[in-house]
Amino acid sequence: MTDTPTSSHGTGPFIAAIDQGTTSSRCIIFDRDGRIVAVDQKEHEQIFPKPGWVEHDAAEIWTNVQEVVAGAISKAGQDIAGFTPADVKAIGITNQRETTMLWDKNTGEPVYHALVWQDTRTDALCRELGRNVGQDRFRRQTGLPLASYFAGPKIRWLLDNVDGLQARAEAGDILFGTMDSWVIWNLTGGVNGGKHVTDVTNASRTLLMDLKKLQWDAKICESIGVPMAVLPEIRSSSEVYGTTDVGGLSGVPVASALGDQQAALFGQCCFSVGEAKSTYGTGTFMLMNTGETPVNSYAGLITTVGYRIGDAKPVYALEGSIAVTGSLVQWMRDQMGLIGTAPEIETLASSVEDNGGAYFVPAFSGLFAPHWRSDARGVIAGLTRYVTKAHIARAVLEATAWQTREIADAMFKDSNTEVTTLKVDGGMTSNNLLMQTLSDFLDVPVVRPMVAETTALGAAYAAGLAIGFWPDTETLRANWKRAAEWTPQMDAGERDKEYKQWLKAVQASMGWIEEEH
Repeated sequence: MTDTPTSSHGTGPFIAAIDQGTTSSRCIIFDRDGRIVAVDQKEHEQIFPKPGWVEHDAAEIWTNVQEVVAGAISKAGQDIAGFTPADVKAIGITNQRETTMLWDKNTGEPVYHALVWQDTRTDALCRELGRNVGQDRFRRQTGLPLASYFAGPKIRWLLDNVDGLQARAEAGDILFGTMDSWVIWNLTGGVNGGKHVTDVTNASRTLLMDLKKLQWDAKICESIGVPMAVLPEIRSSSEVYGTTDVGGLSGVPVASALGDQQAALFGQCCFSVGEAKSTYGTGTFMLMNTGETPVNSYAGLITTVGYRIGDAKPVYALEGSIAVTGSLVQWMRDQMGLIGTAPEIETLASSVEDNGGAYFVPAFSGLFAPHWRSDARGVIAGLTRYVTKAHIARAVLEATAWQTREIADAMFKDSNTEVTTLKVDGGMTSNNLLMQTLSDFLDVPVVRPMVAETTALGAAYAAGLAIGFWPDTETLRANWKRAAEWTPQMDAGERDKEYKQWLKAVQASMGWIEEEH
């Protein structure tokens, strides 16, 4: 169920959101009811110089951002009678998280490609930084394990590997940013007084911010080797950072920034403790609101800032990520040839009552939360001659649901808060069998909203709050419309038995790869 833009969306005013993602940049314009009135999107190049290395050209991304803003404004002009760019009252930003870049503040030129969140070139550096403590060296202050995923070690790599960069950084000529900072700096003037800021959610993914103080930690910066002169100012997720004249907009406030998963949490209106959202794409990210105090994770999750509105207290979240969910369906289609199109998996899986005793653990690149086992590899367990490709298809969908259940259990262990309802978004949510399975395995209602673009919507909501376009979060809650809901229908004994079998299969996936030193 998607909202198709129609001219019946009436008159403005409107809020625009720039969604700078891993594969593309989009601009979406929303009306007061949180409905989409115009969209423009442009993909950018994925650069793979070596195995495990993933880069983006930040200059290309900035060009694309300007084009999609202009494109969305132009489309709104065609579809909405009397629309002018002055009807857009604010712009919000949401972005692929952890992707790291450095640029020259005098010329505005990137010093090197951006290192994407998926890039693993800092693995060895992270092990070195762990010293005798290992992954948990900075976890108490930052909420994060020392991993190649996060931005701090990526900055260090750039300083070490780009000629003369360290000296330029220490001289104050170089700026660091995740993609939100790069976009905001350019939107608000670039070399002519652009604002060098980031928000608390993006800052909480660098390994450099103290989670409680919401400030850069000088000791950690020194340990990792990041000169503090390069760092942006940390601001709230919802406030006016500056104004823009880009893409046909004149003097419009740039008024929010949120990392993409936190923006989805906000767009799904998870404003109360225990409310959770799960985004089902290539992989899956599940976040649960834990309120105004950060909850340290001992169960394999990440502690992160959920959002901060203006001067209000920050709201924290626990986050669990699953590496392979939607990409498992693609694998069934492309590598195995068991289905012709992704939607066919639902039809095939629905043709049998259960999994026939088969369990599929898709640890293709190791297991993410809550296990964090890079030595794991994919297994199909419990095979007998009874099992058909339909049972395998069912096991594929169940894998996504069981992995979600494992994260929900870890969240309960860490926070003593049960997930009460799971709000879902992302491409896989069109699979009704998967949604019912999720509800059965988690034993909670699963709810899909009317507006599927919850990430961009979250950025728009935060920007609108900053300028008084929406008065408060209760108004946003009233906007949130349910498109479909699934409730648990599974016998509790059956659920426990199946979960036990699943966990057995997970154990079988571990220890496949002998660590090479």
